[in-house]
Amino acid sequence: MKPKVSVIIPTYNTAHLITSALESVLAQTFRDLETIVVNDGSPDTAELERVLAPFLGKIIYIKQENKRTSGARNTGIRRAQGDFLAVLDSDDVWLPDHIAAQLRLFADPALDLVYSDCFVSIDPCKTDTFMQSCPSEGTADFEAIVTGRCQIPVSTVVVRRGVFERAGLFDESLPLCDDYDMWVRAAFHGARIGYLRDVQARLNIR
Repeated sequence: MKPKVSVIIPTYNTAHLITSALESVLAQTFRDLETIVVNDGSPDTAELERVLAPFLGKIIYIKQENKRTSGARNTGIRRAQGDFLAVLDSDDVWLPDHIAAQLRLFADPALDLVYSDCFVSIDPCKTDTFMQSCPSEGTADFEAIVTGRCQIPVSTVVVRRGVFERAGLFDESLPLCDDYDMWVRAAFHGARIGYLRDVQARLNIR
């Protein structure tokens, strides 16, 4: 059966970290998920596949030539079957209620993309959050994204599939900031964006 949410995890040189990311997906209180791991031509493929072996019955594993993170995300989007797509970098983790909390925001049918606050260190003892240094204020519209009044941490995003149909996929020509470019284009093409101030993930700032 078609899942409600597709989780897209690109990986490159994170064999030593991806287990925590996958375990955080499997620990979600919302269960109607498919998990797509895209090996983006990683030099640690042998170790990665050893680490992924216990998860292969629970994930979709795709291996491709290196196309950078944007290309890996696009591969996952094309393969995804869910009505909603959730993005998780392979060195980040979600808190257990992340997907359930984000989907509750979509009770507003006008919303197309939602995000939340998150911790910004792999150290569980650290409690600094993204929105403490990059607060979101007011409506997260095109102007707010462009000016930085609202900043979107990629590993907290859940988005309706139609956003990519209107705005296009991630720009594979960009070596950096492809996620920022995507949110700008999504807002420009009319995506309604909402956010939670609740902490729903932990980002590993390497």
